[in-house]
Amino acid sequence: MAGLTESIRNIWKIEELRRRIIYTVGLLLIYRLGAFVTLPGVDASTLADINANADPNNLLGLLDLFVGGAFSAAGIFALGIMPYITASIVIQLMGAVVPYFQKLQREGEEGRRKITQLTRYGTILVTSLQSVGFAINLQYGATGAAIVIGDTFFMVTTVIVLVSGTMFVMWLGERITENGIGNGISLIIMIGIISRLPVSVWNEAELSGNMFIFLIEVALFALVTAGVILVTQGMRRIPVQYAKRVVGRKVYGGSTQYLPLKINAAGVMPIIFAQSIMFVPATFATMFPESAFMQQMGVFFTDISSWGYSAIFFVICVFFTYFYTAIAVNPKEMADTMKRQGGFIPGIRPGKQTSEFIDNILTRITLPGSIFLGLIAILPAFAIQFGVTYGFAQFFGGTSLLILVGVTLDTLQQVESHLLMRHYDGFMKSGRLKGRR
Repeated sequence: MAGLTESIRNIWKIEELRRRIIYTVGLLLIYRLGAFVTLPGVDASTLADINANADPNNLLGLLDLFVGGAFSAAGIFALGIMPYITASIVIQLMGAVVPYFQKLQREGEEGRRKITQLTRYGTILVTSLQSVGFAINLQYGATGAAIVIGDTFFMVTTVIVLVSGTMFVMWLGERITENGIGNGISLIIMIGIISRLPVSVWNEAELSGNMFIFLIEVALFALVTAGVILVTQGMRRIPVQYAKRVVGRKVYGGSTQYLPLKINAAGVMPIIFAQSIMFVPATFATMFPESAFMQQMGVFFTDISSWGYSAIFFVICVFFTYFYTAIAVNPKEMADTMKRQGGFIPGIRPGKQTSEFIDNILTRITLPGSIFLGLIAILPAFAIQFGVTYGFAQFFGGTSLLILVGVTLDTLQQVESHLLMRHYDGFMKSGRLKGRR
C-alpha cells in the first residue's frame, strides 16, 4: 500500500503526466455533463416518469449501459461513440477485401489520414440513420407523451443535434488520445459504463435479501475479474537469438531476448466491435414500430439472457478476436524486422519460415484467448439465470467487465511508461504491468 501511495505521489511530480491526467479528466467530465442535457422538444420530467416503469431488459437498457444513461434521458450524447465504432468496423472490413482500402493501408501516414477522414464521413452516415430510428422510437413508442413539439420539427432537430453530439464526442476522444492519457474512444465508453456500477451494486445488495449470497456474488465477481486480467496480460514468449556484431571496438548482440505474443493481442476491441454489430439489427427495428417481425428481431438482439443472443454474440466475439489480431499483429513485418537486426529464432530459418512460425503460434494461442473472451461475454446470461439482477449481471462478466479491465490496464500501462521513463518506480514491484523482464 505504501508503494502505491508513493507511485501516486510520483505521478503528480511529473508535470507532463499531471497535465495529461487533468486534461483527460476535464474532457471526460464534459462528456458526462452532456448526458444530462435533454434534446430540444422533450419534457425531461415526463420522460423520467415513463422510464421509471420501463423494462430495462431491452434495447433502451442495453444502449443505456454504454452511454451512461444518456439514451434513456434522451440526452444530446444519446448515441455516444458507438456510431464511430460501427463506421470503423465497416472501414476495417473493407480494408480486408477492397483493393482501394488495402492501398490506403500501405501508404503509411498519408493513407491513415485518408482512412480516418473516411471513417468520420461514415460516422456521420451511421449516426444519421440511428438518430432517425431514435427519433421515431421517441415519437411513436411508449415515450411519445414526452414530446412537446411537432413531429417534423422534432425529427429534424433531433437528427441535427444527435449527429453533432456524436461528432463532438468523437472529437473529445481524439483529443484525449493526442493530448491526454489512454485511448480516448475507449475511455469514453468506459466512463459511461462505470457510472452505472455503484447503482447496480446497491440494487443487487438490496434485492438479494441475503448478505451471504451477496458476498458470494461479489467474490465470484472478483474471481472473474482476476481471470480476465490474467488472460489480458498473458503472453507466449518466443526466444530470439541475436548474432554478435563488431562495430569499431564494441561488440553488439550475442544475447537472447524474447518476442512476446499476447494471448489476447486484440485487447478490448473485439468485444466493442461485436457489441456494435449486435446493436445494428435492434436499431433498425426501432425504425419500424408497426412491424411485428422487426419488433421480434429487436427483442431477440437485445435480450442478453436468451440462449440465441448468447450463441450469436459468442461466435461474433471469436471471429473479431481473430480478425483484429490479424490486423494488429503482422508476422511478416516482425520477421523482416528481426532479420534486419540480425536476430533469429533458434531452429527456424530467417525470413518466410520465421513468419510462418510466428503466425502458427499466434493462431494457436489466439484460440483459447478468443474462446475465453466469448465465454466471459455471455456470462451475464448465466448470472441472470441464477437470480442475479439484470443491472449487476451486465457487470458480472460480459462486455462491461471486459471493457473496464482492458481500458484500465491500457491506461495504467501508459502511466507506468511515463513513470519508468523518468526513473520512478511503477505501481508494482513485480509483475507484468511494469513491462520489466
